[in-house]
Amino acid sequence: MTFEHMLEQVRYEGAYATRAQAERAVRAVLAALGQQVTGEDRRELAARLPHEAAVTFASEIPATQPLTGWAFVRELARRTGGTPATTRWDTGTVFRIVARLAGEDLISRLLTQLPSGYALLFGRAELTQAA
Repeated sequence: MTFEHMLEQVRYEGAYATRAQAERAVRAVLAALGQQVTGEDRRELAARLPHEAAVTFASEIPATQPLTGWAFVRELARRTGGTPATTRWDTGTVFRIVARLAGEDLISRLLTQLPSGYALLFGRAELTQAA
C-alpha cells in the first residue's frame, strides 16, 4: 500500500473532510505509537507500513515509561491540542488501518507487550485473565 492510499483509507474511514486532516491524524498517531513499541516488533511493524508512515513511526525514540491506552490518548490530545474524544477517534481510525497492514499475528504480539487499553484502540476486545 502506498502512503497516498493509506491516507485515502484513513480519510474515508475517519470521515475527515480533507486529505490534510487525515495526514495530520496519521502522522500524530504513528509518531506517538513509535514511542510505545520496541524491539523486533517495532522493526517488523515499520517494515509493513508505507515508507512515509514508517519514517514517522520509527523516528520517535521509545519512551522509558509505556503509557496505558487511555494515557496514550490523553497525552496525544495534549500534544496535538485535540480533545480526548477527537483524539480517540483519530487513534482508532489510524490503528484500524495499521492493523490491516501489520496483520493479525503482529498486532496480537504488540498487544501482549503494550499496557492495557490498546486492544480497544485497535478495535479488539480487551481480554484479561481470570485471577
